[in-house]
Amino acid sequence: MDWFFDIRLIDGPLYWASLALGVAGAAYLLLPPSAVARRSWFLKVIAVAAAAFALVASTHWALINVFSIFPENIPDTVLLWVVPGVAALILLLLRMPRNTWRRRAAGLVAALLVTALSAVQINAYFGLNKTVSDLFGTALARIPTLEQELMRQPGQSDGATLRGWVPQGDVPAEGELRKAFIPGEKSGMSARDAYIYLPPAYFAKNRPVLPVLVLIAGQPGGPADWLTGGALGGHMNSFAAAHGGLAPVVVIPDPNGSQSANTMCMDSQIAQADTYLSRDVPAWISSTLAVDTNHSQWAIGGFSFGGTCALQMGTRHPDLFPAVLSFSGEAEPAIAKERQKTIDAAFPGRPEEFERQTPLAIMKEQRFESSGLYLTAGQNDPEFVGYLRTLAAAAREAGFDVRAYEVEQTGHSWDTSSKRLADALEFLAARWGMGQ
Repeated sequence: MDWFFDIRLIDGPLYWASLALGVAGAAYLLLPPSAVARRSWFLKVIAVAAAAFALVASTHWALINVFSIFPENIPDTVLLWVVPGVAALILLLLRMPRNTWRRRAAGLVAALLVTALSAVQINAYFGLNKTVSDLFGTALARIPTLEQELMRQPGQSDGATLRGWVPQGDVPAEGELRKAFIPGEKSGMSARDAYIYLPPAYFAKNRPVLPVLVLIAGQPGGPADWLTGGALGGHMNSFAAAHGGLAPVVVIPDPNGSQSANTMCMDSQIAQADTYLSRDVPAWISSTLAVDTNHSQWAIGGFSFGGTCALQMGTRHPDLFPAVLSFSGEAEPAIAKERQKTIDAAFPGRPEEFERQTPLAIMKEQRFESSGLYLTAGQNDPEFVGYLRTLAAAAREAGFDVRAYEVEQTGHSWDTSSKRLADALEFLAARWGMGQ
């Protein structure tokens, strides 16, 4: 069954087959039923298209502005791909009373093909599930729990220095993934399992002192998204191959606790997420993994919510995380599009407590000459391009060493990290003394 789980969903034969079959299904639904005049049917088709567009737009408006399901607008490309699926279902309902059971069955298949096309295109936009295995989580299920023999042993030193390091004996060609539970001992957070990337050098007899990269996923989402949408294993293995087996140990913790939760990476009445990321997670990493405990060799990064969170941690705790990678991050954390709803949910009646914890407010008050910041946003994501420009200007003014990039031909998708992650890792490598 490996061949089935390896099928690509964002390109390749299945992607193009879904496009061809979806277009065929749409063509069938657009044909008038035999009992309906052609002219009146096509007028109905135009009305259905308008109704589907209006329904999607109004639902989106309500999700953002009334129910506050998402703090930012859903990308226009995604909304436009929802419209054909909605229109197909409406056309199916209109055709049902006028058709035989065979034609009804054919109409149902056609509508399913159109909705499948919409789903495939939306997934391709976000780039989250690249294969069938990503969709069903089969590869993730095979990732083993971190073994005792891979943990830091009592009295163990950090290891050999990075500069001039040469492995003794054989090391694997690629790194390995593990999972582990990081308890919220200080924060009280109930987190999902974290994922860990251990580079080839971690398995050397003369294991070097390795830097640490903490990564945060988007929201809604979870740590596993960095392995699927972020294709982290492949990126890290490529980096390690170019650096003689050296790469950071990567830890992907969970600051939210569930797929839909949003703690905003803050200590508030919602959760003690800042305490989790600034105390529980670093303490666990330093005591459990054989890594560099000098935080000048640590960095934090993330995508979307995670990118926002990374900059929050890098400005509130520059002593812990002096380097930040923010892929498609917001200017400040948010639960709702309306800022007051965010404040009311996290700090009711205390707006100043929210304000003073935002990166822009902190950068007005503090200097960060020892910190580095790597920012990206997709060129087709104008709202987040605006955030990028605002944050880059404020960070430079505050003393950060800043790299900022608008990624070509991408929107608010995992492409904004994938297309720049190799360069972002080189940015960190230069800071860590891990040159090629």
